[in-house]
Formats: sequence, C-alpha cells, structure tokens
Amino acid sequence: MADQSTQSIVIDATPEQIMAVISGFAKYPEWAEAVKHTEVLSSDSAGRGEQVRFVIDAGPIKDEYVLDYDWAADGRSVSWNLVKGQMQKAQAGSYVLAPESDCSTKVTYSLSVELTIPMIGLFRRKAEKMIMDVALKELKNRAESAA
Repeated sequence: MADQSTQSIVIDATPEQIMAVISGFAKYPEWAEAVKHTEVLSSDSAGRGEQVRFVIDAGPIKDEYVLDYDWAADGRSVSWNLVKGQMQKAQAGSYVLAPESDCSTKVTYSLSVELTIPMIGLFRRKAEKMIMDVALKELKNRAESAA
C-alpha cells in the first residue's frame, strides 16, 4: 500500500453528531458533491454500514467501488479498506474523532489510494490531499448544519 496522507479539521459538533453524518451513507449524495450514489450492501449488529458501494463522479475521475468498514466500539473512529473497485487497486482510510470541548471535535482523516493506472507519487499525494480537503470541508459543513 502506498504512503498514507493525513489531515485534520475542527468541527463545531460532538463526536456523536459527526459519526452520525459519517455513518449515514444514504445521505452522502446530498452533501458530498462527488458521490452520486451509495448502497449499503451489509450492516453490522449496530446497523452501521459494513460493506458499502459508492458511485463517484469527480469530473475526470469516475469510479464505482465497495468499501469494508470497521467501526470502533467507543464510537470515536472508523476505518475502511477497498473490497473491489474499477479505478482503484487499494484504498485504506480512517476517521478518528477527538473531543476538543463540549461542542467541538478534532477529526483526523487518513487516506491511502492505489490506482489501477500508474501515477507518479507526487501527483497521487496531491490528488489525495485535494480529496481529503474537500471531504473534510463537506463533512464540517454537514455536521455543523445538523448540530
């Protein structure tokens, strides 16, 4: 697996509110611009998506893939790995939530993606950074509007 990129943002919402947004896969197309469709293929005993199919369209990048999620028992983190994809050979990621105060949470997002087509490391890291930056800003907007 390629090197992982990591970014953090502080969101004015509780970890529970943020995790509700992260686990609400059916609503991703409403707030995550590149996500056009999601489908929960299987759920864990708590009803959270365990395997989820995504269809994305981010301009030049279009893909359909399935991720396998592992939810932490404490509700403060989730990690995932690629099960299958068209444009991706591998994807590993995570969100880790750390309360900053009663109503703000630091969210750390880590992501590593390996595409089926060769890509120079510098360009891959720039693409990961852009994906993460947009994802964190969209998550912040959605979580704060719901808080």
